[in-house]
Amino acid sequence: MAEKPYRDLNTYYRQIFGKKTAKISLNGGFTCPNRDGTLGTGGCIFCSAGGSGDFAESPALSIPEQIHAGKAQTAKKWEDPAYIAYFQAFTNTYAPVERLRKKYSQALAQPGIQGLSIATRPDCLGEDVLALLEELSQKTHLWIELGLQTAKEETAMLIRRGYPRETFVTAVRELHQRNIPVVAHVILGLPGETETDVLSTIDFLNSLPVSGVKLHLLHILEGTELAQWYRKGLVVPLTQEEYIHLVCHCIARLRPDIVIHRLTGDGDRNSLLAPSWSLNKRNVLNEIHHRLRTEGITQGMDIASAPRT
Repeated sequence: MAEKPYRDLNTYYRQIFGKKTAKISLNGGFTCPNRDGTLGTGGCIFCSAGGSGDFAESPALSIPEQIHAGKAQTAKKWEDPAYIAYFQAFTNTYAPVERLRKKYSQALAQPGIQGLSIATRPDCLGEDVLALLEELSQKTHLWIELGLQTAKEETAMLIRRGYPRETFVTAVRELHQRNIPVVAHVILGLPGETETDVLSTIDFLNSLPVSGVKLHLLHILEGTELAQWYRKGLVVPLTQEEYIHLVCHCIARLRPDIVIHRLTGDGDRNSLLAPSWSLNKRNVLNEIHHRLRTEGITQGMDIASAPRT
C-alpha cells in the first residue's frame, strides 16, 4: 500500500505495537457535567443519548465483559491485533479517582490490552485525576482524547460546550508536562462556521503540544437539539464535496508531526437524520485520498506561521 500523504494512525500504531491495532469502545457508566446539572442537563447540541459512545459496548456489561464482546467483534476482521481499551462514552474522568482507578485497572488486567485511550473534557482533569493518569502512563500506553470541537469561542457557546478555550490550553499543557499524549477532537460543519474558522482551529492546535487529531463531520442525530434546529431549517449539513474540501485543507494546514486519528466520524444509521451521504464511509475516505493524491496535498504543506499559545 502506498504511503499516505499524512501521518496516519495505522502506521503510528504499527510503530508502537508492531502490528495491527484495534480499539475496543467501552462504556464505563460515567456521566457528564453538561448533563448532570453541574453545567447543564441537555449536553452539547449535537450529543446523542449515548454521549458520543453510540458504538461502545453495553454499560450493562462489566468492563471485562465489554472487552470480551469487543474482541469477538474484531476477531471477525483481524487475527491477533494489539488492543487498546477506549473509554468512549460520556466523560471518562468525571468520577471519584478510586472509581476511575478501578475501571481502568479492570481494563488493563484483560489479556491482550496494551493501552488505554480515555475520552474526556478538559475541565474534568483535577490534580488527583492528573496524578492517576500520570501513574497509568508509566505502566501502559495512554492517550487522552479531548473534545475541543472548535477554537472559536462564539461557536463553543452556541453548541454549549461549557468551557472556555483557555481551559483546553491548560489541560493540554498539564498533560504534556506529564508526557501524556493528547488527541483533540474537531467537528467540521458546525453552525455558522466558515472555512476560515475551521482553519483557525487547526492553527490553534498547531500552537499547542497536541500529538493527535480526530476530524469529525457534524452528524445530525435524532433526539438532539441539533435535530430540532435542522427541522426548522436553522442548520444546513455539509455536502460531501464541501466536507472533502475542508478535510484536505485541514490536512495541508496541520503540523506534520500530529497523527491524524480520524478523517471522518460514524453516525448511528438508526438515528442519523443528515447528511445521508456520510453512511457510505468507505466512499468518503476513498474520495479524500483521491483528492489528496490528484492535487498533491501533503500534511503541513500550507502550515501557517503562528505564535505558540
